[in-house]
Amino acid sequence: MSQKSKPKISAEDIEAKLRSLQGDVQEKVEDKKTNVLVAVSVVGLVLVFAFYFLGRRSGRRRSTLVEIKRV
Repeated sequence: MSQKSKPKISAEDIEAKLRSLQGDVQEKVEDKKTNVLVAVSVVGLVLVFAFYFLGRRSGRRRSTLVEIKRV
């Protein structure tokens, strides 16, 4: 094997290959990003409602009932 039979790899070749790989990865990330954002929003909304209803329920159990009677 001689050095002359192999083509030289230039910096531009490496840069072009890295850019093509980066483009593929970024497309996949953008696709997943929207799905993750929707999932996080739904989970957050469910948690807010759960905490609201649990707090409301415990507040009703501990609230004092005051009755005023006229004599």
